[in-house]
Amino acid sequence: MPSRSAAGVRTGVRVVVAGDRGTGKSSLISAAASDAFPEYVPAVLPPTRLPSDFYPDGVPVTIVDTSSSMESRVKLIDELKRADAVVLTYACDQPMTLSRLSSFWLPELRKLEIKAPVIVVGCKLDLRDERQPMNLEQVMAPIMQQFREIETCIECSSATLIQVPDVFYYAQKAVLHPTAPLFDQEKQTLKPRCIRALKRIFMLCDHDMDGALSDAELNEFQVKCFNAPLQPAEIVGVKRVVQERIRGGVSDLGLTLEGFLFLHALFIEKGRLETTWAVLRKFGYNDELKLRDDILPVPTKHAPDQTVELTNEAIDFLRGIFRLYDSDNDGSLQPSEFDDIFVTAPESPWTVDPYVDAAERTPQGNLTINGFLSEWALMTTLDPSYCLANLICIGYGGDPTSALRVTRRRSVDRKKKQTEKNVFHCFVFGPKKSGKSALLNSFIGRTFSSNYTPTNDVRYVANAVEQIGGSQKTLILQEIPEDGVKKLLSNKECLAACDVAVFLYDSSDEYSWKRSRELLLDVARRGEESGYGVPCLLIAAKDDLDPFPMSLQNSARVTQQLGMEAPIPVGVKLRDSKSVFSRIVSAAEHPHLSIPETEKGKKRKRYRRLVNSSLMFVSVTVGAAVAVVGLAAYRAYAARKNT
Repeated sequence: MPSRSAAGVRTGVRVVVAGDRGTGKSSLISAAASDAFPEYVPAVLPPTRLPSDFYPDGVPVTIVDTSSSMESRVKLIDELKRADAVVLTYACDQPMTLSRLSSFWLPELRKLEIKAPVIVVGCKLDLRDERQPMNLEQVMAPIMQQFREIETCIECSSATLIQVPDVFYYAQKAVLHPTAPLFDQEKQTLKPRCIRALKRIFMLCDHDMDGALSDAELNEFQVKCFNAPLQPAEIVGVKRVVQERIRGGVSDLGLTLEGFLFLHALFIEKGRLETTWAVLRKFGYNDELKLRDDILPVPTKHAPDQTVELTNEAIDFLRGIFRLYDSDNDGSLQPSEFDDIFVTAPESPWTVDPYVDAAERTPQGNLTINGFLSEWALMTTLDPSYCLANLICIGYGGDPTSALRVTRRRSVDRKKKQTEKNVFHCFVFGPKKSGKSALLNSFIGRTFSSNYTPTNDVRYVANAVEQIGGSQKTLILQEIPEDGVKKLLSNKECLAACDVAVFLYDSSDEYSWKRSRELLLDVARRGEESGYGVPCLLIAAKDDLDPFPMSLQNSARVTQQLGMEAPIPVGVKLRDSKSVFSRIVSAAEHPHLSIPETEKGKKRKRYRRLVNSSLMFVSVTVGAAVAVVGLAAYRAYAARKNT
């Protein structure tokens, strides 16, 4: 049974109980389930289920007993890896079992890379020697300091039923309301992602945008999250607590952001994590402090040759955001201004691959409006859900369904001989040292470098391209490393989302030309086999160098055979590559042209034409025969009628 629903809400918690033999694991489980001390328990109990109404959160708990014997080690490891939470037991009357937690069990969990929260439980409290009193907090503090995965320590007695239900309540709570995503126990502070989420919530509740939550706004927040209003005395009490503990937490206008964050840190410090989690989940966050998928209406059911783009409404919103954060009105965003935009998102999305350095910047490293919108176009193409989540996090207030649109199928575009797309995705193929990276760099305004650095992973860049007539399209260039072509083409639908492909070769190197031609033929064949043929262009790079002998003749012969345009000469070093990007966009705008045809493809097309013409001939012949028979029958009928 899955532990989460389709909306990401937990439907069950799986707790695995482990520890040394004789520490009371099975008795603890049996006592929790039956509310009675068992006279006899087997060595290992079968999985035990506590129903959904057992604890206030309404989520059932499945408790899995384990054996610590060597014979059962494989099963123990398997159960630990499936656990949502781990209960580690020691016996209060056996001090050695407590020592074994830090010498064996906790290091073992780390060795197995178990990420589940841990509850340390001292069983058999009733059997502890009263002549040797123990301060649990004092004993466990250094262990918890060393092993931060420990959420709670508790002692219990199955025989007297002392704190037995509490054990699995804390285990369930550690799963449903985890500490790790919210709080850094080393630094004793809220984690950055938690601060970002709470800041977004604060801004959403600050309706008059005065930087503070008034009594009315605070009360509305309380009703939204907990379905109950705050009494005036309670509001006064909340503010008093904040004022006494943190300067600037309360202003004349109400509870400030600093005070709001402090309150949640205080909830966590007091062990009331469920309060902060209730707020976060009410505003759509999952356990990773990202917006849940069920509130992101991304169109998922579309054909492989359809893509997702931003709507005009979303683009207008982003233009407004750009102007809002361009505080010095210089037409570009400085790094600090850029970071401010995403201060309410889980993180700044464009600081990691594939988005880092994927768009045009000024010489000072600032992001232009073209670069800003191009990054969004790239993110929408590669990960529409991630794009929509970030749009919502930075304040997109429209209906989320109005932010994205699904493009028409490319197969339909080919038939109609036109496209309505605003963003084109171009695959860049070519052998090593053919100039692929240099072409991508020139597209986003980077200066040419003669130093060769091989590209081992797929790389993307995006920019706006002005077309004749004043229209503007966004072009995404995806560099395909030569070593990655075979893996790419092994996927039948690899070319479905590709609008145009270019094939670079070093015009001074005959081997580079031959290898580029091979790649072109491989892609053309895959397009014919899959039905996702794409317009293709050859690019003769390094035009500043002397061409190899027979260069023009060889390229002319191949392009003529495949029905393609002649190679486009480009010299990135001489900075004459701008026109090539317009040519690429133009090819994508005419999806029915520049699609290479191999000999096999031509034969297949001729065969289909022959079959179609034969079917047409048969259809016409049969139709004529039916007409003749019908005419003869009519004449016979008419003759009989006259006689």
